[in-house]
Amino acid sequence: MADLDVDVVVIGAGPVGENVADRAHQQGLSAAIVEAGLVGGECSYYACIPSKALLRPVDLKAAVDRMPGVDAGRVDPTAVFERRDQFANPDDSGQAEWLDGAGITLLRGRGRITGERAVAVDHEDGTTTDVAARYVVVATGSVPTYPPVDGIHEVDAWTNREATQSSRVPDSLLVLGGGVVGVEMATAYQRLGARVTLVQHGDRLVPSVEPEAARRLQASLEGDGVDVRLGVSMTAVKRDGSEVVASLDDGSELRGAELLVAAGRKPATSDLGLDTVGLEPGKPLAADETTTVQGDWLYAVGDASTGAKLTHMGKYQARICGDVLVARSKGAEVGGRYAKTSTTAEYTAVPQVIFTDPQIAAVGHTAESAERAGLHVRAVTFEIGDVAGAALQADGYDGFATLVVDTDREVVVGATFVGQDVADMVHGATIAIVGEVPLARLWHAVPSFPTMSEVWLRLLETYGL
Repeated sequence: MADLDVDVVVIGAGPVGENVADRAHQQGLSAAIVEAGLVGGECSYYACIPSKALLRPVDLKAAVDRMPGVDAGRVDPTAVFERRDQFANPDDSGQAEWLDGAGITLLRGRGRITGERAVAVDHEDGTTTDVAARYVVVATGSVPTYPPVDGIHEVDAWTNREATQSSRVPDSLLVLGGGVVGVEMATAYQRLGARVTLVQHGDRLVPSVEPEAARRLQASLEGDGVDVRLGVSMTAVKRDGSEVVASLDDGSELRGAELLVAAGRKPATSDLGLDTVGLEPGKPLAADETTTVQGDWLYAVGDASTGAKLTHMGKYQARICGDVLVARSKGAEVGGRYAKTSTTAEYTAVPQVIFTDPQIAAVGHTAESAERAGLHVRAVTFEIGDVAGAALQADGYDGFATLVVDTDREVVVGATFVGQDVADMVHGATIAIVGEVPLARLWHAVPSFPTMSEVWLRLLETYGL
């Protein structure tokens, strides 16, 4: 006999897992959620929320510096950290209370699958709770990866957790990795007063974005004083007193007070008991468009799955998953393009914002990825600084927008916006892509003057409308 019998048990109480449990429970299913760490997960305490709290003040100062007649003064790191703590204080009591109020059972401990429809929760006091569930959902997120650098585990390197929770600015910071975490934390700490050196083994930063976006980001970082090293790798690191000494494969050596490892992440699935149901531990769980992994009982969402590794996409997957569970509990069919029970946007319109300066906001395909996908496309670009709204937004506005158009259907399949304050512009493009709005119809979506959205009109004119 199980100690607890529920319709749905979710392993992982981050925002993704919480959304699955809540969505299913609101529609009549009983739900329990298992968490070994903080309820609220990585995003709430160590990633999205605290990183943006660190970036917003330095971003605002840069914006004010571009506006004549306004004096931004200096950024006070102490005040920045104190405000960050208001958003990301690692106390999950409020989150736990929310689960209780929502009628979701919280089991604190480490969850592991022990067989089909069965989960064991090992608690800190040595006891175990056996859970029987009609549906098991894995939402365990991800953990940082460490590249094969000699000594990397002996130097007390920072990960995103230490970088976003630190209450001091080191004199100097070495950043290993030019992805989103690397470029965002390089931006924040350089502007908070550290001397930052960023090492990226590839030939450009954030390789998933349009090449011109990466180029302008690099130019901005270097303009701030960040030492950007592309096309090189760290081979060894060691501590020398209060400094980390890093050897590079080009024969050079770097020194920094701290080393931030931002070289990617891997799914946190190594100790979930996946082998008990014929799956390989440590790998992402291959979920289909209905978030199903195995049979009609095992599901995966968020970073633990093969879906997009973004909080908002994980929460989207979670909402779909909750609806799938409810539908299946009633014997209904699931799946189908853009159905409530299908993660269609995973394949058509994944949006992302990188909160650097300039911001990079993108959705759907780049020109390169569209061509790799076999689409016939044409990309058109326009300088955002050439529209009146941007000129009013900041002196010397530097930014651009690109639309990637499927020329067979005359619909947008990708968009990128680069520049100050472009983050919210991406949602209009997301709607256009998901709605498969023909360019001839978009021509009648009139942008307000004088806003930066006028770039939409200029892009369509550039395309030939």
